[in-house]
Amino acid sequence: MRRRPGLSVRLKLTLSYAGFLAVAGALLLAVVWGFLLRYVPDNSQGLLGISPNRYLLVRTFFPAAAVAMAFLLVFGLVGGWILAGRMLAPLTRISAAARLAGGGSLSHRIRMAGRRDEFRELADTFDTMLEQLESHVAEQRRFAANASHELRTPLAISQTLLDVARKDPTRDPRELFDRLQAVNTRAIDLTEALLLLSRSDRGTFTRESVDLSLVAEEAAETLLPLAEQRGITLDVTGGAARTSGSAELLLRMVTNLVQNAIVHNLPAGGTVTVHTGAEHGASVLRVENTGRPVPAELVPTLTEPFRRGTERVRTDEHAGVGLGLAIVHSVVRAHDGTLDLVPRPAGGLLVMVRLPGTP
Repeated sequence: MRRRPGLSVRLKLTLSYAGFLAVAGALLLAVVWGFLLRYVPDNSQGLLGISPNRYLLVRTFFPAAAVAMAFLLVFGLVGGWILAGRMLAPLTRISAAARLAGGGSLSHRIRMAGRRDEFRELADTFDTMLEQLESHVAEQRRFAANASHELRTPLAISQTLLDVARKDPTRDPRELFDRLQAVNTRAIDLTEALLLLSRSDRGTFTRESVDLSLVAEEAAETLLPLAEQRGITLDVTGGAARTSGSAELLLRMVTNLVQNAIVHNLPAGGTVTVHTGAEHGASVLRVENTGRPVPAELVPTLTEPFRRGTERVRTDEHAGVGLGLAIVHSVVRAHDGTLDLVPRPAGGLLVMVRLPGTP
């Protein structure tokens, strides 16, 4: 936005200080005139004829008053300029940091010392914003690089299959079609997951009242054949847990959690428990599964896009795209909730989702 040039804040403060000091001096002189000089007689000779009258006092008082007013004005301008500079010094540092951030340097921090006041509170808020922005930009760059790598893999496989088929016309085309279909299906799943993750990150969805217990039952019913195929017991317990949000995104969140709990429940024959309820005004969803122990250092990385631990790599028909828990985390964040992942001492993982509850 283009603006016309104007006075700086420092100059405005300087003029304000000087003006205030000049007004205060003028009022003081007016008080002296009003309450002192008016009681002096106009032409009184006084004792021995040497007492001054009002005329003499005015002639000697006003030149001195004019000099005092000029001194106050100059003193106010100089002192106001110095004081305004000292007062606005923190704002200058904040402006310099903002210019650096606008130029792409997000690593700079103000770190203003001293006791808390308005400027230091603004500096601390600006530092916090820069930290969050730098973290978000780094996450987006890492996500874009990982997404490009993940999308490039199925395309490269498709290209290789086509090259092999072109060089070997006698190759069974049905095998080529099956492999191409599998590769394309994985690419489509990855693209849909990326679009869903982007949508949940933006938070562009219509909110409605959703009962997590019904969502959990729907997700469990959908994934029951997969659980039976792997010999896993799938239980849904608890009561109503109402929240406000997107029914579609919340269903995908619960489905991803239950599917992960089933697929990573090794060896076969374990259990997966889904529990819903209301606690302290919040709607709570717990998904707990048995399985191999999960290293504590691996847990913080599980919600990052395309991050998998060695025990989480899958090569079957449910190989996934590495975005399951990333989508869960994004959906929970978009619904103003919290997500906690806790390794079970006996093996497996406990995932707890807390969302704002509604009556």
